[in-house]
Amino acid sequence: MAELERPQRLQIMLTEDELAALENWRFEKRMPSRSAAVRELLRRGLASDGFLTAGSGVRSQDFGVISPDDKNGSSSAKP
Repeated sequence: MAELERPQRLQIMLTEDELAALENWRFEKRMPSRSAAVRELLRRGLASDGFLTAGSGVRSQDFGVISPDDKNGSSSAKP
């Protein structure tokens, strides 16, 4: 069997609205796959400045893709 180019797997859980925001962004940017879209968003996020460091006691569920009041599926993050 051929060795995988990306042997590490990352699994995340998303709400329906978060998945819709990801899929909408993916299709708007003409990304070839969901994985490619997530990698591009990670690349952009890691290259950016201006975000806060998580404090002690912060839980994973405290971090979301879209704001709770944004029900139309668009991302709350600014490009």
